Amino acid sequence: MSLVAIEHEAQAPQPFLFALKDGDTFVVCDSHGDIAGNGDGLFRDDTRVLSCLLLRIAGAKPTLLSAARSRDNVFLSSHLVNNPLTPLGGRAMPGGVIHIKRSKLLWQGCLYERITCVNYADCEGTLPLSLRLGSDFADMFEVRGSKRRNRGRMQPPKIACDNLKFGYEGLDGIVRTTAIAFSEPPSRLEADEAHFPLTLPPGGTAELYIEIAPERNGKPDRSRFRHAAAQARWGMRRRLRRGARPATSGHLFNAWLERSRADLALLTTELPSGPFPYAGIPWFSTPFGRDAVVTALQNLWLDPGLARGVLSFLAETQAKESSSFKDSAPGKIMHETRKGEMTALGELPFGQYYGGIDTTPLFVILAGAYADRTGDLKLIETLWPALVAALSWIENVIDSDGRGFLVYSRGEKSGLANQGWKDSEDSVFHADGRMAAGPIALVEVQGYAFRAFLAMARLAEIRTDPESAMNWHARAEALRIQVENLFWMEGEGFYGIAVDGDGELCQVRASNPGHLLYVELAAQERASRVIENLLSARFDSGWGLRTLASGEAHFNPMSYHNGSVWPHDTALCAAGLAKYGARDGVVRLLSEMFEAAVTFDMQLPELFCGFPRFAGEPPIAYPVACMPQAWAAGAPLMMLQACLGIRIDGFSGEIHVDRPRLPIGIDSLVLRDLEIGECKVQLSFERLGKHVVVTSSGSESENVAITVHA
Repeated sequence: MSLVAIEHEAQAPQPFLFALKDGDTFVVCDSHGDIAGNGDGLFRDDTRVLSCLLLRIAGAKPTLLSAARSRDNVFLSSHLVNNPLTPLGGRAMPGGVIHIKRSKLLWQGCLYERITCVNYADCEGTLPLSLRLGSDFADMFEVRGSKRRNRGRMQPPKIACDNLKFGYEGLDGIVRTTAIAFSEPPSRLEADEAHFPLTLPPGGTAELYIEIAPERNGKPDRSRFRHAAAQARWGMRRRLRRGARPATSGHLFNAWLERSRADLALLTTELPSGPFPYAGIPWFSTPFGRDAVVTALQNLWLDPGLARGVLSFLAETQAKESSSFKDSAPGKIMHETRKGEMTALGELPFGQYYGGIDTTPLFVILAGAYADRTGDLKLIETLWPALVAALSWIENVIDSDGRGFLVYSRGEKSGLANQGWKDSEDSVFHADGRMAAGPIALVEVQGYAFRAFLAMARLAEIRTDPESAMNWHARAEALRIQVENLFWMEGEGFYGIAVDGDGELCQVRASNPGHLLYVELAAQERASRVIENLLSARFDSGWGLRTLASGEAHFNPMSYHNGSVWPHDTALCAAGLAKYGARDGVVRLLSEMFEAAVTFDMQLPELFCGFPRFAGEPPIAYPVACMPQAWAAGAPLMMLQACLGIRIDGFSGEIHVDRPRLPIGIDSLVLRDLEIGECKVQLSFERLGKHVVVTSSGSESENVAITVHA
């Protein structure tokens, strides 16, 4: 993902942050339900439209009891209790007698909040509740650490009896506004604070409703809150019903799978082209090409509709012209798109940016995988011009490189220095620590290009174009031979991470070659040695695979890409292990990921630190990781498919199950509503001794052939 202009040492968001999302609006707050203006806030179209929302009782923060997000990701709830209150003309109110519950939800770009106060004391009391309010209208890149020479003009706040409105006129000429409306007029409303002295009889309840949107749209009340909640829940249920649903005999394992599916549903936005998973909250709640393709691949066996939406959007936004500022060229697939002021003004290139070397071959890979999974040639025909243009760009870059590799070097300094998925500036280097000079050929990117050629060759055969198929097969084989010749390190039994612009191999052991296994480029003997390396203690932290083996130059388990654990990376490597028959390793890695998720409240973060596992100690969080993150949420689904050995052939209408294994501690698993063509089947896996038995059921199961290789 794009990390330009973000300093990972910058002020980190507070711990225990919670997030909600609806379309291009999302909110991040702490356990108290507060927004303090660090990395948190209410964001709309890459702008923080609310930077302060602090609830105080008599000027002080109430005591936190607990905080939770609903299982369907619709509600955030914070339970608070009052501290001792000094008397206001009566006797003092002791602490711990007034329960304060804050409930938040997002729907149609509006943040709804209900504050419920219940007095459990045996006397009447006055609760001096206040809300501190503010909006800085900071661009997302400002929040992430970018400095700007000039900003637009803050408009004077508009104060009415029961509402408040902030405004900002950007340098791009757009006026952005935030209106805050209350269900009852505050006793005192200022530009940055609203006061509500609530009188509560013994056992009494008081409710305050707040709505925060671009413009005021009516008076907040209970019925409006409940209507928004019902609509938000219905929309989430609709998204959760997509695709097949796995359920196991393990309660905690089910909770993990349910959380993953709920996070994917939360992050998925309905675009005109179809569903599209935004990358992650808070930094990347926007379309990213690479992340979306990987997420769609992870979920393809369960829900091909997500891949259809991703392919359609990326084809629509494919580059048509060359720009060094945007790193674009005809045929390239978009890396990132943004809607904020800074990108609109051209201060940064990420309004629509193409500086990802791997997104274009991954787009072609997804199209081929989608066709194999569904047999849907109608979409492939629609996408065919975009696929040919994408492959033409790949071919042109390879043909322009003297070594025959797919290489990158950024167009301008405002763009990304490294353009693979490990896009930190220090992520590609030599064994002696020197940074690699461009143009750079990453090992996994050559694997993606290899698989893209094969995918297009297969599609060309289906389209009865044998000449193109033969050409693309030949190109795939030529690239495979070049990788085997120039990237292999015989002494280490591993592939180097990259070949630099001088033709020198970066002889560093990183997780990148695990992706070569996923695309099946490596010969079996070499793959076995790569697998042995990946499962060694230098890579396997006990919680998942490190991005860099311990002992290598620049290894740091607390770094972003040089020794941390990324769940999606571990999942791709595990899927690669499965393709070479290393099922025991897949089961082990899946177990490690699950045990890590348990310590993260069943939600895998974008990444976490790569320290070795010690008995009784949890994995160590990375301070500015996105959570939820789409390809982290999809990681369990990809690893589960690798464990079960399922491959679905949409052209033949067959399901193939190869040497199925169940996760550790799981004795049975059921896949409900697994789509294949026009049919839906239920597939059951059950452990019997040392074997896993596979059966199918459902009214349409007789129309689907299932082949099991024990």
